[in-house]
Amino acid sequence: MKKYLKALTFLLLFFITGCAVYISLAPIEKPLKEQLVEGKGAPKILIADVSGTITEGEKESLLSSKNFTVAMIKEALQKAEEDSDVSGIILKINSNGGSVSASDTIYHEILKFKKNKNIPVYACVTDMGVSGAYYISMATDKVFSHPTSINGGIGVFVMKFNIEGLMSKIGVEGEIVKSGDKKDSWSPFRPSTAEEKEIFQRIIDELHSRFVSVIFEQRKNLLTKEDIQRLADGRVYTAEQAYKAKLIDRIGYLDDAIEEMKKSLNIKEARIIRYYRPGTYKPTVYSSYPEGSEGINLSISVNDLSAFKGIRFMYIYLP
Repeated sequence: MKKYLKALTFLLLFFITGCAVYISLAPIEKPLKEQLVEGKGAPKILIADVSGTITEGEKESLLSSKNFTVAMIKEALQKAEEDSDVSGIILKINSNGGSVSASDTIYHEILKFKKNKNIPVYACVTDMGVSGAYYISMATDKVFSHPTSINGGIGVFVMKFNIEGLMSKIGVEGEIVKSGDKKDSWSPFRPSTAEEKEIFQRIIDELHSRFVSVIFEQRKNLLTKEDIQRLADGRVYTAEQAYKAKLIDRIGYLDDAIEEMKKSLNIKEARIIRYYRPGTYKPTVYSSYPEGSEGINLSISVNDLSAFKGIRFMYIYLP
């Protein structure tokens, strides 16, 4: 038993100190290049993936799920803005959301792109388009969803693990010197006070109100704020339910979104393109996002496992 306690103590201290081991075989990341997926003609329709967890800038590792970052969408939008042949963009969404700030920044970047480029931008949910991913879709002109997709999940949360009991069992005690009694609010090393929970609830309510306002701005011709607040209790919806609730515009496949965009542009032919990094190959519009750099990334960080990465307010669906 003592042997297991020692091992557990070592792992706990390892996590708390934030030690990291990095092994990377990936070369320096190269700029995005264009790949023709299908079609012909002068106009281009770009398929841009929004997949995995939406973050500010964390890299994918062996111990974490694939992340979709602000930098990825910014780079793709910049490249599309500089290409006069890009006539429209379809965001292919499969994500359960991510951080509040990352989701909001991508939403802002899409709105800015539409203002500068003045071309249609659609969203097509192929599997999951919930929470922060749904938030992002509100920056587009029209939201499609595959018949079997899951949508909505409108809400925000912050969470922590309280490990005070575990630490006491293995004889580890945390100490802190602080400038004010709220400085270590939401610490995992002790229970939160009622006052601290009230403070965080006010933040949650404000961020939730922003989510509702973003939806209302896009869908005010279809829904009142009261309608949205009723729908925004965190639950998810099937495509049929989301369509009836007027949270999406149409039930259809990615092909349907492409054809509808062609009609809106009054064109019969278009080249369907996507951006990739040298060293990757994505043969169809349904292939996953080619954001990875050439080579194999074996980057491993203990922070991927750590429960002490700081407070994160999330537009994310985690059942």
